[in-house]
Amino acid sequence: MRRQISKMLMACVMAMTLMVVSAASAFAAGTGMDWSGDSKITVQGMGVAPTYAVNAIQARMLARRAAVVDAYRQLAEMVKGVNVDSETTVENMMVTSDVTKTKVTALIQGARIVSEQAVDGGGYTVTMEMSVFGASNSLATAVLPTNTVPTSFPAPDASVPASTPSSVQVNVQVTPGTTQTPATTIPSVTTPSHQGSSAAAAPAGQAIGGYTGLIVDCRGLGLKPVMSPVIKNANGEPIYGYKNLDSATVIANGMASYTTDLSKASRAGSNPLVVKAVGLDNHNGNPILSVADANRVLIENGASGFLDRTNVVFVR
Repeated sequence: MRRQISKMLMACVMAMTLMVVSAASAFAAGTGMDWSGDSKITVQGMGVAPTYAVNAIQARMLARRAAVVDAYRQLAEMVKGVNVDSETTVENMMVTSDVTKTKVTALIQGARIVSEQAVDGGGYTVTMEMSVFGASNSLATAVLPTNTVPTSFPAPDASVPASTPSSVQVNVQVTPGTTQTPATTIPSVTTPSHQGSSAAAAPAGQAIGGYTGLIVDCRGLGLKPVMSPVIKNANGEPIYGYKNLDSATVIANGMASYTTDLSKASRAGSNPLVVKAVGLDNHNGNPILSVADANRVLIENGASGFLDRTNVVFVR
């Protein structure tokens, strides 16, 4: 009887030790959903060797198997909770479509093991990773439909003058090998550099041109990251959405990246147009711009095409 109690106590101590080590490792590995440029889901499973293992080798193998199973379970839970758009989760799509369910299940089962290690006391941890976007083996390939004929971006609202961008300093971290400039000043609209731009003239004038991307500042609004966001103007009219884009581009790169740090908004390039969201709609998944700012975005996109290239960053 005492021997059984002793074994139970040892098992409890081992499990508690493993949980502490695993939690620390998980924090270091950055487990969870990454909505930045990489857009990956990372989980860390843990397993404990069963008491019936006959030797150390079998104990390690069984602990590893348990860790892998735990990682798959966590990954499935996280994937199901991902918002495809502001109103639909992956789980919703799996419930309504057997095809989507089969595809997502296969992707989870094919998740990459990026690291693994034995833990003192008979435990094991396995870190798994799955891409949200990518041309192949990504969540986007399973849940985003093919958009064969993109809809043209809308024209600016002619009744409202486009806004005048102010000079804003954006310090972007430069990745070695890229052509991005770390300290970027956005030019003022008062000295247009692209007279005769291909963009349609708006009441406030033609495009400045030269913008490499769009940064939408949503800080303080509670923006919810989604795979397929829509930017609207204050009249409720969409100015940027999945229907406007080539689906292959979106599946490969996503429609936007999310960050809480302007210095990490490199997706928008070295000369981004920065606008401030005035609100959110559809369960806080879609940013709303003033009509004047929305007009400026559309005019500049007509000249530079940064929306077509999905060079969009949301700061939250």
